[in-house]
Amino acid sequence: FSGTVKLPNVPRQKYRVCVLGDAQHCDEAKANDIPCMDVEALKKLNKDKKLVKKLAKKYDAFMASEALIKQIPRLLGPGLNKAGKFPSLITHQESMVQKI
Repeated sequence: FSGTVKLPNVPRQKYRVCVLGDAQHCDEAKANDIPCMDVEALKKLNKDKKLVKKLAKKYDAFMASEALIKQIPRLLGPGLNKAGKFPSLITHQESMVQKI
């Protein structure tokens, strides 16, 4: 089954999404009041397991730019994968707000 089903009520009220993106995606996220992190912010975490775990707990889901998605395992280590929150892909063609 690979379709979508519209539920009568929202399963999670406070669904928090963080955007891991390049400059263009971060600007778009800031304009829509969506928390975002760029490459520099991810480098500051420096594969520190505790910090990555804290980041995974803080948000329900992650979205990453095409250019950044390949670098995430190198920047953050296996922390997001272990938490089951590996980011989904966003491209420059599609609307970020609709995807959320």
